[in-house]
Amino acid sequence: MNFGINDAANIVSTKLKGWLEALTAMLPNIVVAILVLITFYTLSRVVKAGFRKLISKFSDQPAIIGLFSTIMALLTIMVGLVVALNVLQLTQAVTSLLAGAGIIGLALGFAFQDISANFISGVIMAFKKPIVVGDIIETNGYNGFVERIELRSTVIRTFQGLHVIIPNKDIFQNPFTNYTRTHTRRIDLEVGVSYGDDLDKVSEVVEKAIASNSHLVDGEPIKLVYQEFGSSSINFKVMFWIDYNPKNPMYLEARSEAIRAIKKAFDANDITIPFPIRTLDFGIKGGEKLSEQLKAKEIKLLPKA
Repeated sequence: MNFGINDAANIVSTKLKGWLEALTAMLPNIVVAILVLITFYTLSRVVKAGFRKLISKFSDQPAIIGLFSTIMALLTIMVGLVVALNVLQLTQAVTSLLAGAGIIGLALGFAFQDISANFISGVIMAFKKPIVVGDIIETNGYNGFVERIELRSTVIRTFQGLHVIIPNKDIFQNPFTNYTRTHTRRIDLEVGVSYGDDLDKVSEVVEKAIASNSHLVDGEPIKLVYQEFGSSSINFKVMFWIDYNPKNPMYLEARSEAIRAIKKAFDANDITIPFPIRTLDFGIKGGEKLSEQLKAKEIKLLPKA
């Protein structure tokens, strides 16, 4: 029994002695590894500040700037950790760590495909800048002012005051209209006049009425083209360009002013905008006048002599 206790004590003593010798041998490496970690941590702070300044030249969104600068700082720390583990001769741990990170990244990529797509779309939009805060856009059936552009979604405030949150993927992958990129816009008005009106006179009256529009762009011609012979009118389209200030868009006001001016000019010149006309056909074969049918019925109803 005493022999067993002594044997166990010798084993423990041998193990502790071996560990102490290994620790003593590895002590310089441990010190170097700690210094490496401290150095790379300090370097990560410098890298983060540097990337903040660099990314701010391409994007003015705080979320994007903070995200990328933080990612670069974490990558710097990860590099320091790998170097420290190699100094400690823990190559197997480094390999396992990198393999585990790859598997986790792959699993997260499959699990959060939509979130990843929205995130990547938000990053690309932040650098490409197809839209910025304050733009007037139309996308996915909504139009209004861009109020916020986040990493996952974009917030639009409609003209009715509603806030609509649209995933960045839907904006990036689908066509959208940015009304703020140009400062002029064309208005197309479709009008009809009666068949009895003089078309040359109509053209002259319409062009004169549009020329008085307060939003008209100087130097841009007013175009009027006749399109078709309608069922009750001759239809034409008048096209003219207006100034379009993104901060104060007056498209609807300019259109309304043009409609009022045309209606007033037509009334003053006795030009008619006809109502839709419907012709009623009576009889199985059609083409019979109502008066003839009534006359025929009166004859049938007369008493026989």
